[in-house]
Amino acid sequence: MLNSLTELDKAVTSCRSCPRLVSWREQVAAEKRAAFRDQVYWGRPVPGFGPPDARLAIVGLAPAAHGANRTGRMFTGDKSGDFLYAALHAVGLASQPTATHIDDGLQLYSVRITAPVKCAPPANKPTPTERDTCRHWLVRELELMRPTLRAIVVLGAFGWQALLPALTAWQLPTPTPKFGHGREVTLPATDNGPELHLFGCYHVSQQNTFTGRLTPTMLQSVLTRAKDVR
Repeated sequence: MLNSLTELDKAVTSCRSCPRLVSWREQVAAEKRAAFRDQVYWGRPVPGFGPPDARLAIVGLAPAAHGANRTGRMFTGDKSGDFLYAALHAVGLASQPTATHIDDGLQLYSVRITAPVKCAPPANKPTPTERDTCRHWLVRELELMRPTLRAIVVLGAFGWQALLPALTAWQLPTPTPKFGHGREVTLPATDNGPELHLFGCYHVSQQNTFTGRLTPTMLQSVLTRAKDVR
């Protein structure tokens, strides 16, 4: 049993359970993108990032091939991360608005960023089997965060669908709540613990941010609502 997030994060980085993802992440790390040819890629599963006593979690999809798969930290070193961390900084959840590499001094305040799939997938599309194989990491991560966790912002429909089965400590309503930007769902605990608030948000992918489907104001609004949960 992994009894701390530190232990969990260390164990995550050595996982080789999904052959297709292992092959892809290591191929990307070896071939590299021309702009990063002088850099050593991480090329392993990427653990969550943020303090262990966070009240808010942000759940994405999976590491980006030349972002977190290169730098070793969630949403670090790519355009999606630039958009996310700028918003986190604007609402007081991050020490700086940029995330360029794992030793850039960035700190998160009461928020932890994670993903239901820990390895970079081809075309940013994990298979259902890969999603389900990886779920036990997220289940344990949320269990370890439970004493302080009060809210989760879910980026995108894939993350929403992948997260719900991992919420073993809370009661899901029937029918299963659907993803929607700005949607909020309150889940009671399975025991006498605190309830959990889920917030849907469009993913910070360039497909959404470059087209204006997701604006900085929209993202900051969701983050502010989530961080204010008590």
